[in-house]
Amino acid sequence: MRKKEVWTDRETWLASNAGSSAEQVKTLVDLLAGKGIQLLQACNKMPDPPLGSQSNESRIRKHCEALLSRLGNDPELGSPSHRLASLMLIEGLTDLQLKEHDFTQVEAMRGVWRPARAITLDRLFLPLSRVSIPPRVSITIGVAGVGKTTLVRHFVRCWARGQLGKGFSWVLPLTFRDLNTYEKLSADRLTHSIFSNTGEANLAAMAPGRVLLVLDGLDEYKTPLEFSNTMACTDPKKEIQVDHLITNIIRGNLFPEISVWITSRPSAAGQIPGGLVDRMTEIRGLTEEEVKVCLEQMFPEDQNLLGQVLSQVQANRALYLMCTIPPFCRLTGLALGHLYRTRLAVQEVELPLPQTLCELYSWYFRMALGGEGQDKGKVSPRMEQVTQGARKMVGTLGRLAFHGLVKKKYVFYEQDMKVFGVDLTLLQSALCSCLLQREETLASSVAYCFTHLSLQEFVAATYYYSASKRAVFDLFTESGMSWPRLGFLAHFRCAAQRATQAKDGRLDVFLRFLSGLLSPRVNTLLASSLLAQGEHRSYRDQVAEILQGFLHLDTAVCARAINVLHCLSELRHTELACGVEEAMRSGTLAGMTSPSHRTALAYLLQMSDIRSPEADFSLCLSQSVLQSLLPQLLYCQSLRLDNNQFQDPVMELLGSVLSGKDCRIQKISLAENQIGNKGAKALARSLLVNRSLISLDLRSNSIGPQGAKALADALKINRTLTSLSLQSNVIKDDGVLCVAEALVSNQTISMLQLQKNLIGPIGAQQMADALKQNRSLKELMFSSNTIGNKGAMALAEALKVNQSLENLDLQSNSISNTGVAVLMRALCSNQTLSSLNLLSPQPTRKLHQPRGSPGPRSSAWQEQHSEALRPDSKSPPGPRCTGHCSSGGRKPLPHTATPAVELHPGWCSQGAGTSTPAEQDPDNLRDSLFRYTQTS
Repeated sequence: MRKKEVWTDRETWLASNAGSSAEQVKTLVDLLAGKGIQLLQACNKMPDPPLGSQSNESRIRKHCEALLSRLGNDPELGSPSHRLASLMLIEGLTDLQLKEHDFTQVEAMRGVWRPARAITLDRLFLPLSRVSIPPRVSITIGVAGVGKTTLVRHFVRCWARGQLGKGFSWVLPLTFRDLNTYEKLSADRLTHSIFSNTGEANLAAMAPGRVLLVLDGLDEYKTPLEFSNTMACTDPKKEIQVDHLITNIIRGNLFPEISVWITSRPSAAGQIPGGLVDRMTEIRGLTEEEVKVCLEQMFPEDQNLLGQVLSQVQANRALYLMCTIPPFCRLTGLALGHLYRTRLAVQEVELPLPQTLCELYSWYFRMALGGEGQDKGKVSPRMEQVTQGARKMVGTLGRLAFHGLVKKKYVFYEQDMKVFGVDLTLLQSALCSCLLQREETLASSVAYCFTHLSLQEFVAATYYYSASKRAVFDLFTESGMSWPRLGFLAHFRCAAQRATQAKDGRLDVFLRFLSGLLSPRVNTLLASSLLAQGEHRSYRDQVAEILQGFLHLDTAVCARAINVLHCLSELRHTELACGVEEAMRSGTLAGMTSPSHRTALAYLLQMSDIRSPEADFSLCLSQSVLQSLLPQLLYCQSLRLDNNQFQDPVMELLGSVLSGKDCRIQKISLAENQIGNKGAKALARSLLVNRSLISLDLRSNSIGPQGAKALADALKINRTLTSLSLQSNVIKDDGVLCVAEALVSNQTISMLQLQKNLIGPIGAQQMADALKQNRSLKELMFSSNTIGNKGAMALAEALKVNQSLENLDLQSNSISNTGVAVLMRALCSNQTLSSLNLLSPQPTRKLHQPRGSPGPRSSAWQEQHSEALRPDSKSPPGPRCTGHCSSGGRKPLPHTATPAVELHPGWCSQGAGTSTPAEQDPDNLRDSLFRYTQTS
């Protein structure tokens, strides 16, 4: 008799699916009697049973328990904030994300994210619509420290508890830190050796539902993924290089039936071809309220200290932007908290607050050392011993950090530690715990990484600063052999050259820290621990000259050049930037056109508040200067470029900026330039793809009918622009015909300015036809044209139908009393118009008094009618005429159930039900206008 434990899966299925109770007993007896083979032969025509369904459930349960054991089963552990519960769907990576350092991305964005649709975590792997399918390959990106690993662990923990991802039978979480420990793997070994609970069955057979393979931290993988040079592999049992295995899984050559979720920093995510990615999401930084909550959690019992830290973070815009990244926010809180406690302990209120990145990290390092004993020159023997040990430890860690930075290596293993001479027994010290974090991988090895990428860069800079004073050869050269480089300045020049030539900006922040170590304040903070007292004085001015030498190249301002300004700021050498900023504030920027001035201007556009709420470059930019600033203009929300004599070629450049995915420009004014129809066509092409611009001002140019047609065609597709000014562009009737056609389909434009465009009755008729169908336009400026009575009558017919227009300006349009009367009658049917401007260009004359009453009007008459003209006078509801002027200072009348109408001295209105022939005396008609009210 065989025990049930040694039955095959097929026999187990027969025993549990025999039908009635009697049949189950008979089958069981036959199986125990060893007649399983005959039973299987009798059932060979039956469909295959699910392979080991009961044992599969058992394996899944054990797998969930193992995951919870590894990740922690505490329900409160790692609960993400609201920002991680909802990710943002994006349509690919921008140039900024692909080419720039994470710090540069945060600084350039300034907290203004590109528009995106939110998707909750429980719908991350579901179809977006009823006709779409679930994504196979999903990528979630985010800058270093934003919370990608926290998100993955939260998702896996919730799946193991049955709270999320219920459509997945198996979730297999892996990190690239785990994969770094393998040289070769097969697809089967990847799942069965690393996740022992999955058993030896085929992955597709063991899981009746979907399987999710999670690959966390692509940016930490030791080998770049090469999709173009990788041989295809479809054999799950064949062992191949791990990077080839990953590329074949992503391509679908291996495990085509499973879903893959990859997390990465943006630059590393660019390795994966966009055509292989079905869904891309982004984790965004902390909001202002979440920054405050993060700091509150650090100082729960000291509200006074919390208030000081919060005020410092909020006062420094650059510091606040960095605090949107959780690890940096915690580092800032610790550093500032240590500073304020030191102030209190030594009673030195004048201890300066950190103004640069390097100063902040220097305070954090002092906190890690616990160096209160260094204040005021009081260094105890014990402190000296601690400092010497710390200096040695930082030296070895710095060498590790520097070479990792050069090789793009951010995760280190015990073997790496030994190679660089790091004493593993000292890694449990307080200093190392502030700099490094330790994690065990699935392969039973230990991985180390710096608590944040910026800390690796800071420690690397301290190593390079110290080593360059005695190094003979280039420290960047792996073999240690190069042309001799003697002295700190030679090595600094080499580092600056390497950083400015790096296309991905990975050495930008390293160079900032290296420059900042020469700052007087940083030297004071780190004296006797990492730096020698006063040694910066012999290098500081010469380093500033070296950095400024990189600004004299007459090319477009790039991120590397702007980083040189960051380095000068860290060095506390800010004369160049301050001079340009003062010129911007005083309006004398036109004379500053050198490459260094352009770079300083680009730096200020990125970091200073001078661009808020609007960057005004009127009367000060040439085409060459604008061309060099184009990459930085992307991140300005509002641009004023009036009166710069820009011609069509400049519009081609601006069009390329507005077409970029990175573009954040919401308002742009190009008034009083020399833009023709070719320039308008270039802008129109950008409007076809732009998703940020809401206001475009092209007044006083020469785009003509052809330019207006191009813009109108773009408006038929564009869904973001709400305000367009084409004033004084000679678009004529042909141009307004195209604009009117666009208004029929466009439902986002709310303000349209068409003054002074030689538009006649035909153009007015076309616009009137469009107004009968448009439901979004609220303000139409049509003044100083020649529409006459015929055009006024056409617009009057449109007002009877249109229920969205609130402000209509028809002044100086050769409209006689007949046209005015028709417009007045149309207002009886209109319920939305609150302002109608019919100001006459003729000289203002005294109001005509009633015949038969010679001499000046009585004070009672003037008081009566002046009361009627006030916007807040309590006249009966209905159309009302006022004497307000239609100048820029005019305020619209309060909206009432029936519209109030603004008219002006010199024109007349007619009530409903009365007739006013054109030949009626104008003065009598004018008097009746001012006395007119209608009861609704």
